[in-house]
Amino acid sequence: MAKTILAVDDSSSLRQMVAFSLKAAGYQVVEAVDGQDGLDKAKQQTVDLVLTDQNMPKMDGLTLIKSLRGLPTYAKVPILMLTTESSDEMKSKGRAAGANGWLVKPFDPQRLIEVVKKVIG
Repeated sequence: MAKTILAVDDSSSLRQMVAFSLKAAGYQVVEAVDGQDGLDKAKQQTVDLVLTDQNMPKMDGLTLIKSLRGLPTYAKVPILMLTTESSDEMKSKGRAAGANGWLVKPFDPQRLIEVVKKVIG
């Protein structure tokens, strides 16, 4: 069965690009429009990987990661940040919140697939 990835980003064009790339590689994709929507969808169904932006309305990426890590189901689920934020400070905040990795936008779809395959196969 295909692995399911939750893609959380307030940019619909970016979500579409991520979803298109991942679906083409054989993954199922659930899209969320912001951190709160992502958290709600993660509670509705367990996913194999979460890809989240940092800067979003309602709930940012770091808050989403901390919220997910607080749920027993998501204690070990890989979470990757996909964001324009590339400072070392943001990366260390991401790691502290529980992110497993970091991809900087604009992203290369092939690189995204490579990273996802490394993380969840």
